[in-house]
Amino acid sequence: MNIFENIKTIFLDYDGTIHNSIKIYGPAFRKSYNYLVNLGEAPEKKWNDEEISYWLGFSSKAMWEEFMPNIDPDIRDKASKIIGREIVSQINSGKAVLYPHAIETLRYLKDKGYNLVFLSNCSIGYRDKSKEIFGLDSYFVEMACSEEYHYTPKYKILAILKKKYPTDMVMIGDRFQDIEAGKKNNILTIGCNYGFHKPGELDEADIRIDSIKELKYIF
Repeated sequence: MNIFENIKTIFLDYDGTIHNSIKIYGPAFRKSYNYLVNLGEAPEKKWNDEEISYWLGFSSKAMWEEFMPNIDPDIRDKASKIIGREIVSQINSGKAVLYPHAIETLRYLKDKGYNLVFLSNCSIGYRDKSKEIFGLDSYFVEMACSEEYHYTPKYKILAILKKKYPTDMVMIGDRFQDIEAGKKNNILTIGCNYGFHKPGELDEADIRIDSIKELKYIF
């Protein structure tokens, strides 16, 4: 039995699921961290991509609360804005990269009649710039981001969104926030092995995939 045979609505995470975001987040994080070092707010450190990728999937609010909980709020906000500006600059410079087969898979799912809903712990500006560059609004019926919901946890945003769309549903993503969102809303989950998850984060997913292209064989 195919547990996904009656699915009508597909919620998709963005970073680590559709977008290989370490390519632009890494430089943005390092620039922000160097700002903090120059202010004497952080020790010098050379961050590698694996260390930085831990924060991909977190909302900005959750990231800073865990990363530097005791920093002055004004300094934190400036550091956060540096990341945001640099990410947009990286996208404008053509450095953003989607995973192989991402667009063809989104097109396939849309053409099959699924309701595709973008759900990301990202800012409005980042969402809008990604939409502009990659034409994502051609595939998604809605593109929701956590800033629109005051950076509330993803599972709470999903609880709001799911009321608007037909069941059955599935949540697809690469981090624990995505699996948690699906489980807490009693919908199926697909974990993306190719993203930025850490050991154990995807253990409760109903199935796992090694490429976004595999969705074409599931749906």
